[in-house]
Amino acid sequence: MDLNTFIVAVFCLIDDRLKDRRIRQRGPAPKLSDSEVLTMEVVGEFLGIDTDKAIFLFFRRHYGEWFPALKRVHRTTFARQAANLWAVKEMLWKYLLSQEVCFDPGVSLIDSFPVPTCRFARAYRCRRLSEESAFGYDEMTKQTFYGLRAHLRVCWPGVIVEMDLAPANVHDLRLAEELLEGTQGWALGDRNYWSAELAGRLEEEGLSLLAPYKSKKREGKGWPRWLVHKRRRIETVISQITERYRAKRVWARDRWHLTSRWLRKVLSHTMAVYFCQQSGFSSLRFAQLITH
Repeated sequence: MDLNTFIVAVFCLIDDRLKDRRIRQRGPAPKLSDSEVLTMEVVGEFLGIDTDKAIFLFFRRHYGEWFPALKRVHRTTFARQAANLWAVKEMLWKYLLSQEVCFDPGVSLIDSFPVPTCRFARAYRCRRLSEESAFGYDEMTKQTFYGLRAHLRVCWPGVIVEMDLAPANVHDLRLAEELLEGTQGWALGDRNYWSAELAGRLEEEGLSLLAPYKSKKREGKGWPRWLVHKRRRIETVISQITERYRAKRVWARDRWHLTSRWLRKVLSHTMAVYFCQQSGFSSLRFAQLITH
């Protein structure tokens, strides 16, 4: 499909879900409908536009006739309305997971990645998300960073089903049990998730947690190649979230805006998976979804 068709498809999917729901209890209706704002957010994130200002200007410049109220709305009003819809974004995401997107809940993949809130040199004087941020270690770059760590649970073939943001100094094991709560089947993690105690508790609940031993030298037989390939699927999802959706760039200055922006990234990713499945593509072939 082309970009115009994609925008229409996203709007119809969102508007059909919100049509019979009363979001506001009082006050006048906004000039821009909630379906229009959510459509611009989802499509903008898919195109790699990750700021409220850039999304607003892009659609005002290129799709002003599709969203005529944009000319009568200030940018800050648009940003405020988008942030206030964080609960609606979560509801839409959960709806897609329960009704529209196909995935295997019996195969879970868990991992985390760093989300710096500022450059390391500015860490001690940075006020952005100061109550949420902490110093942590990035094993990929072998460097200390200041900020948050995003924890994801992905179900095969690459659908984000759980997400949490924690301070960077919180170990993966502390979030693992929360991410896997109520899950049965198999869960694959990296060496940070190795814990005989945690694996035993999850086994009692019907979930087998597979994680390599912490030390390669003391590890016995390694994983078979097919299992390693399955485990790497979450790395593909994280790559999409950090590159296409620019999740490592933190523009929010408080938890409210941070939650809203993260939910729109996850919602946009889940919608892209849904449209790939509907178009007959592989679930993560986002580059084939829109033809220019």
